[in-house]
Amino acid sequence: MGFFDKLKAGLEKTRKGFTEKIEQLVMGYAKIDDEFLDDLEAVLLSADVGVHTTSKLMSEIRAGIKSKEIQSPDHLKPFLQEKISAILSDGFIEDTLANEAPTVVMVVGVNGVGKTTTIGKLGNYYREQGHKVMLAAGDTFRAAAIDQLEIWGQRINAEVIKHTEGADPAAVAFDAVQSAKARKADILIIDTAGRLHTKSNLMEELKKIKRIIAREIPNAPHETLLVLDATTGQNAISQAKIFGEATQVSGVVLTKLDGTAKGGVVIGMKAELKLPVKWIGVGEGVNDLRPFNPDDFAQALFTDK
Repeated sequence: MGFFDKLKAGLEKTRKGFTEKIEQLVMGYAKIDDEFLDDLEAVLLSADVGVHTTSKLMSEIRAGIKSKEIQSPDHLKPFLQEKISAILSDGFIEDTLANEAPTVVMVVGVNGVGKTTTIGKLGNYYREQGHKVMLAAGDTFRAAAIDQLEIWGQRINAEVIKHTEGADPAAVAFDAVQSAKARKADILIIDTAGRLHTKSNLMEELKKIKRIIAREIPNAPHETLLVLDATTGQNAISQAKIFGEATQVSGVVLTKLDGTAKGGVVIGMKAELKLPVKWIGVGEGVNDLRPFNPDDFAQALFTDK
């Protein structure tokens, strides 16, 4: 099965709660009237697209009706697909590697979203592209995190830089950057804590790690990826706001997209926060994390064949 087919299969629950409801709506109305538009608005809101994005899409639909671009309920699906693709594509930039190695990728997010697993899969993706990858176990506050990352390192044949549990995460980041430079790694992916057991503020800790990295490699980290669990819907957008304020997130990795009806959060994330989804996970397999493609996502959301 190709990745587009996996994406399509992964979006099945979202499609049932979103596209299929729109289809039912279209079949239930012979013409577009105020009642139809009210019901459509309710469908958009229930798909976790978000209030702001729903309002934006409804304005565009009303404008489309006025301009005769939408003349019947049947015209609605292709119109929405085009608009959603445009929202997701606006200013979209794929992950890019630094001009001079190593490219440093810092990964942030709360515990439980699949952060360490995402790092392993991300490392695997880059290894398959022919890059030398190193991992840094910067989540020193969660007992299993270091061991978990080591297992991934063995699985994808990537060296893991680690200290002991409870060590200073910034010191791990410093050592990892030095090692990556010395051993000529192409990509260094740094894990970080999702919460702290101490009273120190997590966001301050993340800022400190970023300062250390930037001091050793100008303009690094080149990517700061926020891992979010798609099943949490609008709560994922709240997390993105908090992390975005503290760490200047460059993009989102959305995991567990295959297990939720809340895939519409991808659209809300981009429209409300101007934050691009750069990677998506649609399964448990090591190859089930792939770069996000806006057009493919919109097509998979509206294609049931």
